[in-house]
Amino acid sequence: MAHQDQDWFTETCDEAGTKFSLMLHRKLHAEQTPYQKIEVYETTHFGNLLVLDGFIMLSARDNFIYHEMMSHTALFTHPAPHRVLIVGGGDCGCLREVLKHSSVETAELVELDERVTRVSERYFPELCASNDDARARLVFTDGIEWVARAAAGAYDVVIVDSTDPVGQAARLFQAPFYADCRRVLGADGLLIVQSESPLIHLSLIRSIRSEMRKAGFDDLSTLHFPQCTYPSGWWSATLAGGRLSHAEFRERGARCRPFTTRYYNADIHRAALARPEFVHFNEE
Repeated sequence: MAHQDQDWFTETCDEAGTKFSLMLHRKLHAEQTPYQKIEVYETTHFGNLLVLDGFIMLSARDNFIYHEMMSHTALFTHPAPHRVLIVGGGDCGCLREVLKHSSVETAELVELDERVTRVSERYFPELCASNDDARARLVFTDGIEWVARAAAGAYDVVIVDSTDPVGQAARLFQAPFYADCRRVLGADGLLIVQSESPLIHLSLIRSIRSEMRKAGFDDLSTLHFPQCTYPSGWWSATLAGGRLSHAEFRERGARCRPFTTRYYNADIHRAALARPEFVHFNEE
């Protein structure tokens, strides 16, 4: 639930009993698509702000943390990522980060709502800078159906850059979808999903991990990182694989990466794997 009050945009998180506000200059864009309401605001301190159905998706100022952690943690864990699928992620920030890896031969982005991408191209062009890369393929359809129809072993890494688990997106957090992801991944394949706030949504993270195990993923890691425009300011991504030890990521490759990042590095990757004392999972 959210509201705009004079010169502020405010998002309310009822389950946490909190509100988060950003001061605005003006509204830049608003439209209702068949799937959701898209709004873009110009803020005073966080650049442009993308809002879907009243919930903050990203700001120009801090989105790099999320996109880098959703992308590089998985790609530097896989021994040789060549074929990457991004489910959701219509703002194209994860696509941009994935294509920084020279080993990637194809990166498919499957987004349900094409308007999210077209609006991002206009108001967040820096996120869409790699959309014309010859290795990129943008497909606008249902990501769940896409994965269900994909060939076995078609991908090395699947990144699920989804909205919160409400409405149609809830299916992206359930065992049948994870089982399809397991099937389309190669022998060393990795799945990474955004998994909400450990402080507010620990029960959801436990559910995600349980559903992943039901789908046949044996090795799970939940990584932590700050994200100040999301509820609580503390976010996570859960990485799942069949046989790779996530603690043994390609640390040398991460340290010597031939591209720039603003948040991610090898030390951040290692630290993100550390688990706070209060965080315990069902399988323990």
